[in-house]
Amino acid sequence: MATAAAPAPSVLHPLHAILLAFPVAMFTGALLSDITYLNSAEIQWTNFSAWLITGALLFGAPLLPWSILPFLRGRRAARRGRALLYPVLVWLMWIAGLLNAFQHGRDGWSSVGTTGLVLSVLSTLAALLAGWIGYGAGRRGR
Repeated sequence: MATAAAPAPSVLHPLHAILLAFPVAMFTGALLSDITYLNSAEIQWTNFSAWLITGALLFGAPLLPWSILPFLRGRRAARRGRALLYPVLVWLMWIAGLLNAFQHGRDGWSSVGTTGLVLSVLSTLAALLAGWIGYGAGRRGR
């Protein structure tokens, strides 16, 4: 009788993983609503994008200190490869999102424009890459 191998434990604490899911989804939604706003000029899309960015920042804020906790504990594995890239991406995601929130606080057409779209793309890519590293670390099995 064959037995299935147990999955490797995830690097992320379950609560950390839940909190990371919000910025991944909300920054992606904000990018999509920015693109829709640029194609339609309907002001509600930029409002919706601003709300999504705010939600992503609120749920992403606890990730900032939590992402550097392994470094403060002095874990040697935290100072290599993907484990080192993860906190950099989380901080980049949050700072780009904060700058994007300031950009979306502007009035009308200037709220998105080129700068807002670039910041949305940057925060979304950083969130997706952080999610890829954070969620995919347990599957490597190494």
